[in-house]
Amino acid sequence: MNAKTLSALAIATAVALVAAIWIHSANAPVSEESAKDKPLLPGLRDQLNKVDAFTVVGAGDKALVTLQRSGEGWQVAQRANYPADVAKLREYLYKLADARVLDTKTASPKHYAELGVEDVSIEKCGPGRSFPDSRDQAGAQECDPAAKNVLVAIGGVNAVPKLIVGLYNGKGGGGTFVRREGEAQSLLASGTLLADKDPGAWIRKDVIDIDAARIKEVTLTSSEGKPLRIYKEQAGDANFKIADLPKGREPASDFAANGLASGLSNLRADDVAAARDVPAPEKIFHARYLTFDGRIVDVSAWETDAKARAQFTVSSDAAQLEADVAAAQARDKAAYETAVAAARLKVVEAKGDDAAIAKAQADVVRPAALVDPAKDRAERLAAANKSVEDLNDRLRGWTFTVPPYVYANFHRSLEDLLKPLPTKTAAPAKGAKPVSPIIPSGAAPVRP
Repeated sequence: MNAKTLSALAIATAVALVAAIWIHSANAPVSEESAKDKPLLPGLRDQLNKVDAFTVVGAGDKALVTLQRSGEGWQVAQRANYPADVAKLREYLYKLADARVLDTKTASPKHYAELGVEDVSIEKCGPGRSFPDSRDQAGAQECDPAAKNVLVAIGGVNAVPKLIVGLYNGKGGGGTFVRREGEAQSLLASGTLLADKDPGAWIRKDVIDIDAARIKEVTLTSSEGKPLRIYKEQAGDANFKIADLPKGREPASDFAANGLASGLSNLRADDVAAARDVPAPEKIFHARYLTFDGRIVDVSAWETDAKARAQFTVSSDAAQLEADVAAAQARDKAAYETAVAAARLKVVEAKGDDAAIAKAQADVVRPAALVDPAKDRAERLAAANKSVEDLNDRLRGWTFTVPPYVYANFHRSLEDLLKPLPTKTAAPAKGAKPVSPIIPSGAAPVRP
C-alpha cells in the first residue's frame, strides 16, 4: 500500500469519525444541568416579526392547521383562507418564545408515548402501519388512536426547530412535555404549550357588532313566511314596540321585545366555511335589522348537522341614511351655537367690551356642517356607504357556525313576546247533573 493510498484512507477515516461523533452528539441525551432554564426555542423571540407561516401537524404528518401571512393578513388555509385570529396566534408564539426548559426527560423512543412526544410521522393505528426506517417496531410507541401530540412548525425564521408538543404536566406541577424535532431528548418546558388542532379555533371570531341602542327596527320571518316586526320611533325610546298586535293580545311586558334588538351585538362565530361549500337550504329563517344610521343587515339562518348556520348581507337604506346625516349636522350646529353662547356669557360676566365678546365668539371653531354644509353632507354619506361596503365585503360569501343563543335571536315568534291566552274552562255538558262535593269521612256536612 503506497503513501498516497494511506493518506486517502486516513482522510476517509477521519471524515467518518467526525460524522459519527456529530450523529452521536445530535442524538445523545442533553445534560440535565446544561439544558435547565435555557430558552426552549432559542432565537425565536428576536424573529417574531419575521414569522410568515404557522402549522400544526398531526398523526401521519397531516397538516391540521395552516396559518399563512399574505398581503391581506393572516389566513386559515383549512377554512378557505378566512382571516385568522391574529391575537390568538401572537399569544401562542409568545408562549413558545418565552418557554424555558424546566427539566430533561426520557431520551428513549419506547417511552415517548408516555409523555406524548412520539414522532407525528408514525401512523397511530390501523393495519399495515409503518415506522420510520431509523426505528424498529420494538422501539416505537404503541398504537394509540387518541394520541394528542402535534408538531408545531414556524415559517419565516432561521434556526428555530420544529417542536413536538406532548402532554400537559397537570399532576407534576405544570409545564408541557415537548421534544425538538431531530433530538432524542424530551423536555419539560414551562407554560401551557398545547396547540389547538381544530382550524375553527384559529379563525377570527368576531363577525359583527351593532349595539341594540342603534337598532331602529327588526323584522323576523319564519321559514313558513310569518313575519314579526318590532320598532322604535326615536333612538331615545326606552322600549321597542310590537307591530301588528293581534286583537285582544298584549305584550308580555313593556320591554318584552327589547331582547330581539341585541341579535347583532358582539356576534361571534364558532366556525366558518365558504358559502359555496355550505349553501343555505330552501327553508330558512330570515332576520332584517335596520339601524338609525341607515344600515341594513340581512341574516339567513338555519340548522344542519346539529349546527346553527348564518349568512350575512349588509346594505343601506338611502332615506334613513340621509335622515341620519341631516340629524348629525343639526346636532353639530346646535353644539356650535351653545358653545358661542357660553363664550359670550363668560366675557359678559367678566365685564368685557364688545370687541372681547366678538373675539371670544370668533374663537369657537365652526363645524364643517356650517362651513360647507353640502360638502360635509357628501363626505358623511360617502363615509357611511364605504363602511357598509367594507362590512359587506368581509361577510359576503361565508357561512358562519354560530352559538345556539345567537341562532335563537333569529327565529323568535310573535307568540314568544305576548302574554299567554287565558286557560279556557270546559263548560258542563247539556243536561249533566252538578257534581256533589266530596266530604271527608267523619266530617260534618256544611249547612247553608
